[in-house]
Amino acid sequence: MSNTKEYKMEAFGALLDVLDELRVKCPWDAKQTNASLRPNTIEETFELADALYADDSDNIKKELGDVLLHIIFYAKIADESNRFDIADVCDALRNKLIYRHPHVFGNEEVSNSEQVIQNWEQLKLKEKGGNKSVLSGVPNSLPSIIKAYRVQEKAANVGFDWESAEQVWAKVKEEISEVEAEILKGNQSNLEKEFGDLLFSIINAARLYKVHPDTALELTNRKFISRFNYVEETAKSMGKSLKEMSLEEMDSLWDEAKDRGV
Repeated sequence: MSNTKEYKMEAFGALLDVLDELRVKCPWDAKQTNASLRPNTIEETFELADALYADDSDNIKKELGDVLLHIIFYAKIADESNRFDIADVCDALRNKLIYRHPHVFGNEEVSNSEQVIQNWEQLKLKEKGGNKSVLSGVPNSLPSIIKAYRVQEKAANVGFDWESAEQVWAKVKEEISEVEAEILKGNQSNLEKEFGDLLFSIINAARLYKVHPDTALELTNRKFISRFNYVEETAKSMGKSLKEMSLEEMDSLWDEAKDRGV
């Protein structure tokens, strides 16, 4: 059962009161700064991502709380130097959501979610203090796969994209050929660049086929880890270490893991 709006507001206010007290009475909380909190914020965000991936409601609730703590903590630090407070954060977000949803709060009409995304990017460029170019809103520190996906997505939203998804495969094949050519030449510097181009083209293909490459790769990471752990544990039960086993023996255990649905 969902709580009432009144209780939600009361709970948020009580949380702010707790942080106010901690900021004064707790030596650790009192000394925190934007810089000291930043590494923990990154860690908490990834922990939330793990909980979301697992669709674990209890952990999602817990990790959302940890991320929320960081949000109100940064706002509290800013409030102490009279820059802004949590109300200003909420006001700015509310105004942005209203401005970027003219099909809900204005007279604009849209027929699908793709049009919503395209309008969103165009409106961002028009905002005072907003992005000065199409790609300027992509954070430099994003993980490379997500960054490539967002760069491609933003370019596509202004029409810079393949006319059909099928066309991307010619580009993928071209990039594979260029990687193979650099391998034959033995030019390591150029090989690195060509591998980057190949990865970029594969990410583009995933985007065009409505697959998020980071999610797809994480599925494979977890599958590999699970199967490799099975190989390692089965080898130990046989009294062997992996280094003592031949590749054929390890491949046999790998196939066994696949057959068992690991």
